[in-house]
Amino acid sequence: MSSSTKLQVTKTVIDGVFILEPTVFGDERGWFAESFNAQDFASAIEQDYEFVQDNHSFSRQWTLRGLHYQMEKTQGKLVHVVAGSVFDVVVDIRTQSPTYGKWCGVELSAENHQQMWIPPGLAHGFLVLTPTAEFLYKTTDYYHPTSEACLAWNDPTVAIKWPLPDGISPNMNTKDLLGLSWDQAPKF
Repeated sequence: MSSSTKLQVTKTVIDGVFILEPTVFGDERGWFAESFNAQDFASAIEQDYEFVQDNHSFSRQWTLRGLHYQMEKTQGKLVHVVAGSVFDVVVDIRTQSPTYGKWCGVELSAENHQQMWIPPGLAHGFLVLTPTAEFLYKTTDYYHPTSEACLAWNDPTVAIKWPLPDGISPNMNTKDLLGLSWDQAPKF
């Protein structure tokens, strides 16, 4: 495909966060989509970022990862799902942002081909909705474990409405279970 392939771009309630949907070409054989094109991406978000790392995770249903961010070497993330479905969430922790303190959640799936652009300065996490899911994300800086922070997934100030069925608790690792409250979490 040439760089003339365009993305459908949808703004979210968080300043600078976009849902990107590539054009999908399909017929009886299957489908094709250009999952990333640097020129189209820069045009869609009206900024130019260089991606330096790709990550790929596999998770089982009701696994909740996040809400992660790095205080140093802040990462912008372009995320999408290649198998299954997740509820993807960002929280604006940029104190000077007009959407500071707000959250946004979107279902990303292999079927809808949607991607979310998350600029640096936001906490990010996701909940797996299907029996399994594979989640891919490109980052604008490298993983820096000593500056990683985690905002509590269930902080009452942020009040994220996770689509968990009654009686189901998310499957989480210890680090995420020890996430900081809104008042304790460092901000940008």
